[in-house]
Amino acid sequence: MNNLFAVNSKLYNLNADKAVKVFVNQGGTSSGKTYCIVQRLIEISMTEPRAVITIAGQDLPNLKVGAMRDLENIIAGSSLLQKWFTVNKSESIWKGGNGSLIEFKSYDSAQDAKNGKRDYLFVNEANGITFEIYWQLAIRTRKQIFIDYNPSSRFWVHDQIIGREGVRLIISDHRDNGFLSADEHAKIEAIEDPDWRKVYARGLTGKLKGLVLTKWDIVDSLPPRSEWKMNVYGLDWGFVNDPTAIEQVVLAHGDLWVDEAVYTTGLTNPDIAAEMRHLGISRADMVVADSAEEKSIAELRNCGFWVVPCTKGKDSIINGLDILRRYTIHFTRRSKGAIEEAKHYKWAIDREGESTNRPIDRYNHAIDAIRYAASAKLAVRRSGGARAKSLSL
Repeated sequence: MNNLFAVNSKLYNLNADKAVKVFVNQGGTSSGKTYCIVQRLIEISMTEPRAVITIAGQDLPNLKVGAMRDLENIIAGSSLLQKWFTVNKSESIWKGGNGSLIEFKSYDSAQDAKNGKRDYLFVNEANGITFEIYWQLAIRTRKQIFIDYNPSSRFWVHDQIIGREGVRLIISDHRDNGFLSADEHAKIEAIEDPDWRKVYARGLTGKLKGLVLTKWDIVDSLPPRSEWKMNVYGLDWGFVNDPTAIEQVVLAHGDLWVDEAVYTTGLTNPDIAAEMRHLGISRADMVVADSAEEKSIAELRNCGFWVVPCTKGKDSIINGLDILRRYTIHFTRRSKGAIEEAKHYKWAIDREGESTNRPIDRYNHAIDAIRYAASAKLAVRRSGGARAKSLSL
């Protein structure tokens, strides 16, 4: 069977593991990811009688020039497959000799996606559909899910899927496709724009230009407590328009890990104290707060918490951000406020449209709380003429 599917055996085999629930294929142009997934689905249709396989995309025109065209080309190249499948073009359904079927579908809404169940799902060019549609399709899929896309920017796959148990991330680019011609490889390698090259020649996730935090990802949880080298909370005050943010910051394995405890508006100081007690923050846990509200700090201290003011002064924001940028930051999946800010927190632009070394004063409530905590513990200070990193616990 596998000799039918030798266009990219390495990529094919990575998508053929029966123990994996969701395959996320992130790839550059001409990496062969869609072709390999379609090959895998053909094999499934031939080995699993009456299997229902749905290939979903933004709309049928896109599917016809993408995954559907790959299916037709693969079938056209094999007399066995031509005999195996019968096609209903008007319904975009290919039916196998054992009763299995491959159907191509697009969905206008999450409500529309509630219709039908399947054994296997392939979401082609997933950044063209919403997470709500994907979720409705996924919960009605019994066995395995395949996803592919060009990573021009972060979207719901990065925030909601990658990093979960049972998910395999496969990153590919044109160098993994040995069936491209030398000219095709050379054309892709000749991409000069660094952002385009990152996405289309290397299959890496693109990003908005000028973001302050560039090394971060999303994880399910913090590492085990026994592996922590530092644990501190940051607190940024808010009330009506701005959220109060409390962020737990942990140092482990040489990286920073952030778990969002609070990110909401309308909290009074007694409300904040109640939230902290509910979260299990004790008098032994250092909480570094915005020093601008001395009265609020005093009130939380009177409630029995160890709250200290952050250090402010000339260049304190830049120095704090420099500390954060030294590390890879892992946000827990529930840290929605911090994640949303990390996506949008940018350097200010000057009149010529160039980034400055001054951040915008937006999307920075959780980031400020994280910065307060990190600066208190990880600031590089001069002592006796030598530079020393403060890691006091």
